[in-house]
Amino acid sequence: MIEVEVVGVRIELPSNQPLVLLKEAHGERHLPIWIGTAEASAIALAQQHVVPPRPLTHDLLVSVVHSLGRQIVSATIVAVEDSVFYAQLGFDDGTTVESRASDALAVALRVNCRIWCADAVLEEAGVQLAEGSDGTEEGASAEEEETEMRRFREFLADVEPEDFDE
Repeated sequence: MIEVEVVGVRIELPSNQPLVLLKEAHGERHLPIWIGTAEASAIALAQQHVVPPRPLTHDLLVSVVHSLGRQIVSATIVAVEDSVFYAQLGFDDGTTVESRASDALAVALRVNCRIWCADAVLEEAGVQLAEGSDGTEEGASAEEEETEMRRFREFLADVEPEDFDE
């Protein structure tokens, strides 16, 4: 298993299809996962630490789990089949529950747990971008970061979900 981080939610143009972008915590591969609009909103809200006035579905799930005396300790992307990503939520007692990848990520961000990805998933669906193209490399100037972000946007503009099929 490889630890990954959520880079953010992006909109793939021209289709306006949302995707969540993950990156290896200690590597250069990225994992784009096309998701639904509701899940994209849920992930973006969690990343921005926005607390809605009433709980959304992922907030409700977290509240139920906590009310039952359990903790969510991990989210793992376990497989990809026909461009569909499968995940599991891991609990403090060792229990795992199957999940859609987007839902697992939305929950993981709410509970601040570690996110993992099976090696085979990154091998199959991960993409290697030019070094530092996520703009997070230490010491990069603002101009270098902007150049790298532009290259990354160009990559996203040309990629289609079908590109990750074998």
